[in-house]
Amino acid sequence: YPPHQPYIIRPMTWWAWLAAGLVLLVLELVTPSGFFIMFFGLGALTVGLLARFDLAGAAWLQWLIFTGASVGYLLLFRGRLQARFESTTASGVDTMVGELVMAREPIAPGATGRVELRGSQWTGRNTSGSAIGAGQRCRVVGVDGLEVSIQPE
Repeated sequence: YPPHQPYIIRPMTWWAWLAAGLVLLVLELVTPSGFFIMFFGLGALTVGLLARFDLAGAAWLQWLIFTGASVGYLLLFRGRLQARFESTTASGVDTMVGELVMAREPIAPGATGRVELRGSQWTGRNTSGSAIGAGQRCRVVGVDGLEVSIQPE
């Protein structure tokens, strides 16, 4: 612009808002952002749709709508989305407590040995005061990494 004309912020076109929104949604899918970026993508899509029907107005209003919609979506839906996905992504290790295992070798009190749990071999630590014999059934009382704490049944 020539120096005598003030700088005017031009509104983004509706398709630019939609493209930005789609890019942000894809970015959410390919990065471990913890459900943040997608809400800004939804905000951009909202402004894009409003701008498509000439409801978004001037540039400052488009950016205001984008910010408000993005923060609104974030506050309304992020907690629910996280709760839904966190409850289904548990590894299942904590659910082993109470399961039955079979000792594959004798295990003295306080010692470790091989046990079979859910069809695979694990290291089991005998946390009881009595020895465990080979082939004896035991119960898992704790999990520490790849080692299960067991006691005779």
